[in-house]
Amino acid sequence: MEHILHLSKDKKFKKILELQQPFVLAKRKNVHLHLCNSIMSQQLSTKVADVFQKRFLNLYKGKTPTAQQIAETPFETLRSIGLSNAKANYVYNVCKFFIDEKITDARLHKMSNEELIKYLTQIKGVGQWTVEMILMFTLGREDIFAVDDLGIQQAICKLYNIDAADKKAMKAKMLTISKKWSPYKTYACRYLWGWKDATPSAP
Repeated sequence: MEHILHLSKDKKFKKILELQQPFVLAKRKNVHLHLCNSIMSQQLSTKVADVFQKRFLNLYKGKTPTAQQIAETPFETLRSIGLSNAKANYVYNVCKFFIDEKITDARLHKMSNEELIKYLTQIKGVGQWTVEMILMFTLGREDIFAVDDLGIQQAICKLYNIDAADKKAMKAKMLTISKKWSPYKTYACRYLWGWKDATPSAP
């Protein structure tokens, strides 16, 4: 795999690559649903986020709801699965935007990373980090780096012995390091998350 060869040029990174299985990025359908899931999952552990997503789909009898179906779901029904008022409103915002803009998956797949970040962050409740997650996990873009992700920050600081006290300096160093991973930054992020989750006490 090309990304393995490229990332292995970084000696420190090669160590964490050897501990994990390679994977392939996938392009997925129903971007509106993944965006809603990403909002519901914010600031939650993966385990808790999975519970919310199952409860959400159960509202639609396990079938994939359209943006219109979600928009027509009563507010109290969304709240009943444990969503906060804010998150429920953000889910509505996403679906209303997709309906009003007549967005299709095909149209989003044709847009550049920068265009997508600018376009989707217009939605109240959708920030750059959320769109970066969609670019990585739903649209299958290979060269995305989530500099504001706490897990990525912790993993890079541990791997490269960076002082996290000065956030501005830390992010500058992270961006410098990530440049050598291009055009496979998304893969690098995935391996960093995997390494951090699997080896919390790794040196």
